[in-house]
Amino acid sequence: MQLEYIGAFQIVLQVLGRFWPVWLALALVLGVSLHFRKRLGLYGDLFSTGVGIAGVFICLFWLFTAIFSHIIAPFDPLTQVAVMKDALPGAVVPDNGGIYLFGGDKLARDVFSRMVYGSRIVMIIAPFATLFALMVGITLGLPAGYYGGRIDSFLSFLANLVLAFPVILLFYLLVTPEIRELSFDNWFSQLTGIGVAIPRALAAVFFIFPVIFFITLFYTRFKKRPERLYLLLGLTILIGGWVYLGLVFNADPLGIIRIDPNELNIFVAVVFASSPGVFRIVRGLVMDIKTRDYVAAAQTRGETPWYIMLWEVLPNARGPLIVDACLRIGYTTILLGTLGYFGLGLAPESPDWGTAIKDSSRLLRSFIHPALPPVFALMSFVLGLNLLADALREQSLKD
Repeated sequence: MQLEYIGAFQIVLQVLGRFWPVWLALALVLGVSLHFRKRLGLYGDLFSTGVGIAGVFICLFWLFTAIFSHIIAPFDPLTQVAVMKDALPGAVVPDNGGIYLFGGDKLARDVFSRMVYGSRIVMIIAPFATLFALMVGITLGLPAGYYGGRIDSFLSFLANLVLAFPVILLFYLLVTPEIRELSFDNWFSQLTGIGVAIPRALAAVFFIFPVIFFITLFYTRFKKRPERLYLLLGLTILIGGWVYLGLVFNADPLGIIRIDPNELNIFVAVVFASSPGVFRIVRGLVMDIKTRDYVAAAQTRGETPWYIMLWEVLPNARGPLIVDACLRIGYTTILLGTLGYFGLGLAPESPDWGTAIKDSSRLLRSFIHPALPPVFALMSFVLGLNLLADALREQSLKD
């Protein structure tokens, strides 16, 4: 069947038009942010430099693309139209009128729609996996830097053990099918009949750190105000337990919080590989900050070590940690793309950018290669994060 095509100029107009909810959201958010930037603290300071504005713009663009992906994408990312296999950009779908703006891949799926939906996967996995890595690294790095001695030596040895292993090989081992299917035959599986695979067992360990962190945070702050302490501890245990059951065991009683096994493997791999780096940064910051006068003043007042770590030291280390978090989200995005390209990430039909690049790399075209859209998407998002980190670093140096 002979396909009809639209011109390059029409393709550009159609693409820009598909992103109308993103442009609207960007105009609203950036307009409000610029107007109230003097009241928005560190976020408002980002709008004082061109680098900061560019970083915020790019990151918000992909965030809103992920949020409105169901509106922007003209097709479902898994929909296959047989005649559109390897279609060139601008091909019109027969009997439908829809347009494959960036062409079709080898399985006759719309490249543009898969690129758009791929942003949703990146925005779910990369920031949240990095957040859990920060929680683990901060929770272990604070006592290592503050106490020193044997605690520091033991935790540093564990961190160096992980850091000494090649990162790509480490990811490969954690997401390879043989490791994923290997399970522990322990008392839990004997009691419940549920086998605990290695990634799920690691998730059970890593995902408990945020709960421990916030329980310790609230207890050290409000232990003399029991009416507020019990409320915060109850909410932490209730919400934390709910999220923990949903993420680790897919046992959310409401069925709201769940995670696909492939996504869980990626989460565990990112947290396992990134936590030691965060640990070393936090440890170094704490060793420097604990010598400051305000820490000595808190010790003189009789404050507990964990109060000093969480409420005196950690707030003064937030600048470098925020910068590091932005960079780590970028590293995680690149790793997601790398794993997807080698077929070790999410499910083969997933529209994540790495898988899309792999699926399109074997095609030969002279006009908008189908691998270019996901490559540009990945590159631009990482660029935005790097620009944001540079702007944040400049502001932290001013402070």
